[in-house]
Amino acid sequence: MTEPAIQQAYEAAKALYAQHGIDTDEVLKKLETIKISMHCWQGDDVRGFLNRGQELTGGISVTGSYPGAARTPEELRADLEQAFALIPGKHKVNLHAIYADTDEQVELDKLEPKHYERWVAWAKEQGLGLDFNPTCFSHENSKDGFTLSHPDENIRRFWIDHCKASRQIGAYFGEQLGQTCVTNVWVPDGFKDNPVDRMSPRKRLKASLDEVFAEPIDPRYNLDAVESKLFGLGSEAYVVGSHEFYMGYGLQNDKLICLDAGHFHPTEVISNKLSSLALFTSGILLHVSRPMRWDSDHVVIMDDELLEIGRELVRHDLLGITHIGLDFFDASINRVAAWVVGTRNTIKALLRAMLEPVEALKQAELEGDYTTRLALTEEFKSYPFGAVWDYYCASKGVPVREQWIRQVKAYEQDVLVARG
Repeated sequence: MTEPAIQQAYEAAKALYAQHGIDTDEVLKKLETIKISMHCWQGDDVRGFLNRGQELTGGISVTGSYPGAARTPEELRADLEQAFALIPGKHKVNLHAIYADTDEQVELDKLEPKHYERWVAWAKEQGLGLDFNPTCFSHENSKDGFTLSHPDENIRRFWIDHCKASRQIGAYFGEQLGQTCVTNVWVPDGFKDNPVDRMSPRKRLKASLDEVFAEPIDPRYNLDAVESKLFGLGSEAYVVGSHEFYMGYGLQNDKLICLDAGHFHPTEVISNKLSSLALFTSGILLHVSRPMRWDSDHVVIMDDELLEIGRELVRHDLLGITHIGLDFFDASINRVAAWVVGTRNTIKALLRAMLEPVEALKQAELEGDYTTRLALTEEFKSYPFGAVWDYYCASKGVPVREQWIRQVKAYEQDVLVARG
């Protein structure tokens, strides 16, 4: 499609939406302000650089052996740059602690901001923000499935110190980059089979978290989040950090509550939780994933749940208090393409939600006119949001529609294949 054709299609779509009071120019200005936190671990299959060769644990499993996984921080950053070149807007990168870029041999509990200076310098050059996560898995001290709730005080101390160090690194990111860093705590603690004592591990986890968060940090630089899970590989019967645990802890201690799309019952969705949680919390963190079979972390597609997440955020004006991150890892396809597909889809879902006549739909519902509510909702499913999306991509200098695939394939042949 040529540039004039893109402009022409956009103008026609703009006129259609204007009939319902929707200003597409203003919608795109708002869309441009939304930052998606793209997870670094898709690029190297959650291996990191601190403990190369360490077996993945904590319920994490990556399948596939597509060529080209990043082996060094430089390769990972190059792959991220390629992905961002195909995604409209300026966004963030979400780092796990194991992605430290340092020549030192350093343990997780001894990490410091200096071990991420190269990441910060790169982010400044690229105009990106950084988010952070302590890595409480794939380590000798997590091999039995417990970290912050471990009965061994010495092991708990190791993980407490690691999480405290992570918050300082997050604050460093926020101060250096001028964009608030969200530091998210998730731990894999739990039992494979039915426990006798469900309370004691949760008491230990609460006490550990209290110590982790004891030091105040300027919220301009770092915001803390806590993430729950229903069950995991090796913790099928019981997870210490359940949704109820972290919802209570987050509300009581004013922490962001992280909702991961794959961390609930297979028939449960996070979109339906947003309007409830937003009434009681000052902020929400999303990990957008696709749980084809529970927490299988498939690449995000524009399915019904992704669209509902976008609608809930837009309809209830929650974008200002919600931090949107991605969390999937697929080694069966080109890893750069996985980033591009998932991130572009997440932005598209938000755009589609912004292009709905929300106020008219709310008014029809308030008046009991459910006929109009249904009819208008269905008709808007075929409105030309794609023309608006194409125009947005073109205006941001990124490929329109599937044109980006050629660039990924060329990058694969020129760069990824050579990695073996």
